[in-house]
Amino acid sequence: MIRVQDLRVRAGRFELAGINLEIPTGACAVLMGKTGSGKTTLLEAICGLRRVVGGSIWLDEAEVTHLDPARRGIGYVPQDRALFQTMTVEENLAFGLRIRRWPDADIRRAVGELAEMLGVAALLGRRPPGLSGGESQRVALGRALAIRPGFLCLDEPLSALDEDTREGMYQLLESIRRQTGVTILHVTHHPGEAERLASRIYLLRDGRVELKGTA
Repeated sequence: MIRVQDLRVRAGRFELAGINLEIPTGACAVLMGKTGSGKTTLLEAICGLRRVVGGSIWLDEAEVTHLDPARRGIGYVPQDRALFQTMTVEENLAFGLRIRRWPDADIRRAVGELAEMLGVAALLGRRPPGLSGGESQRVALGRALAIRPGFLCLDEPLSALDEDTREGMYQLLESIRRQTGVTILHVTHHPGEAERLASRIYLLRDGRVELKGTA
């Protein structure tokens, strides 16, 4: 479960205040709203990348409002994917595990399993500049999932993809949710994407989050 209570957060001169949001465990919640409404700011606050001025953030039964990002158990995919351009796909997938000092054998096994699930096993030796948009997005998802998070935050993950590639990513995201049970908060502008993936759709408008519907 992701629960936000009376949250207040600033980004420069922009401020969100009085934000309340609750996402049940295992749900895929999609957050929509106009450009500049604060969707990314809210996502970054949940991930621990934006300082919270007031209110609280809870993941399951633990308050994480001021906890370091690495201790929240959140896999995060930003808009720009943020892949390490000089690393291979294999090294990108292994990065979070090496930081956590997993044994080499466990890293190799985890990366192999992820690569198979994501359909990128044939790309492990490549670097991001040689990947297509869809391939890059799969690798970004894999890097976020490698730490086996309980929560996944996605910021416009499919915005730059063509329709055929987008359909493949829909299927992948649905498969990931079934296989892992991860709780997802997914930001998008695309109504079809929201209808396809979401068990709950929220709208961020005029500084407030409104529940638009449930599946």
